[in-house]
Amino acid sequence: MKFKETNIENLYLINNKESIDERGNFVKTFHFTTFSNFLKFEIKEQYFTISKKNTIRGLHFQKRPYEHSKLIYCINGSLIDVVIDLRKKSKTFLNIFSHKLSSKSTQSILIPYGCAHGFLSLEDNTSILYNVDSEYDKENDSGILYSSIDFDWRISDPIVSDRDKGFDLLKDFKNFF
Repeated sequence: MKFKETNIENLYLINNKESIDERGNFVKTFHFTTFSNFLKFEIKEQYFTISKKNTIRGLHFQKRPYEHSKLIYCINGSLIDVVIDLRKKSKTFLNIFSHKLSSKSTQSILIPYGCAHGFLSLEDNTSILYNVDSEYDKENDSGILYSSIDFDWRISDPIVSDRDKGFDLLKDFKNFF
């Protein structure tokens, strides 16, 4: 596993270890000791999404004290992953990171707490595996309206849930981090 720094503090693009033989591929997406060298990260929950092409999910986060870091991996299809730093004391406050993840690559993204996360699905049946280091808390689950950040999603009519359409604009957001 190779961790690459990004333009957001403590957000890493990870090139995972892959082995290929006559049976197919084997990819290691998590190793506790390796991860602990970069960010304290203990998996508390795991889930996945399956999305239609042109779906935008996000930008999601959990408020304190239920904030969490996330490890994102694309199992099937492809997506543009987008993260914005919402930590006022971070030297990368309001920086935006985006990267294409695909089931054809072995990359994952480690997102620190205090960042809002979302993605645009580029194919039908795009499946993303999430590992998070805190448990889901409905009362503290929140987000920022995806279209209110300085990012070109390159889509005019995405599929977006009513919940995600109802999030605060970034300019109106009261920062929790």
